[in-house]
Amino acid sequence: MNSTEEKILPSLSISKSDLAKLPAADYKGEIHLIDSPEKIRKAVECLSRETIIGFDTETRPSFRKGQSYQVALMQLATHDKCFLIRLNKIGLPDGIKHILEDNNVLKIGVSLHDDFHNLSKIFTMTPGGFVDLQPYVKKFGIVDNSLSRIYGILFGQRISKSQRLTNWEAATLTPAQQAYASIDARSCITIYEYLQSGKFSPANSPYILPPAAEEDGTSI
Repeated sequence: MNSTEEKILPSLSISKSDLAKLPAADYKGEIHLIDSPEKIRKAVECLSRETIIGFDTETRPSFRKGQSYQVALMQLATHDKCFLIRLNKIGLPDGIKHILEDNNVLKIGVSLHDDFHNLSKIFTMTPGGFVDLQPYVKKFGIVDNSLSRIYGILFGQRISKSQRLTNWEAATLTPAQQAYASIDARSCITIYEYLQSGKFSPANSPYILPPAAEEDGTSI
């Protein structure tokens, strides 16, 4: 995309009501729950062979003022697998930390500042090789920040958020929790590679903001 095209890009945003009407996306890859030291080695071996990884975290929600929890789960996704690392059970394995710090392995996430801030409360690491989709999608006219809205604009599907406020420190994560966590991380790769491919045309999107909404900086 050249500078001339960037200047005339329309602003894209999907409303909450339009997002709710979209068909639900699902996760079709393998899910590997990493909740014991014995499972770490194979996860690290697989992830170390990858050149791009989707990244996300989950934290138990708090419903009381002044109460907060530490990051409980880290999701690292490849094109066909997602590794759910239960940080609250096994901590941050050295092999996983090395991957997170490796500048030669591209990691894609959303709102990374928040993830890194929360992880820094419990682990010491220097993240490397990360791309945050929030500023990245602005190059394509997308003004929305949430993963679900970005995905809806690009693919016409809705990532369900029904599991977001569930207990990520539960003794056992349900199949629904595991699928939710996996599709979030995998979607980061899908979004990034699609935009990188040059196949997306902002001018042909059905989610172009009307001029009035662009002028006052709001989304519909």
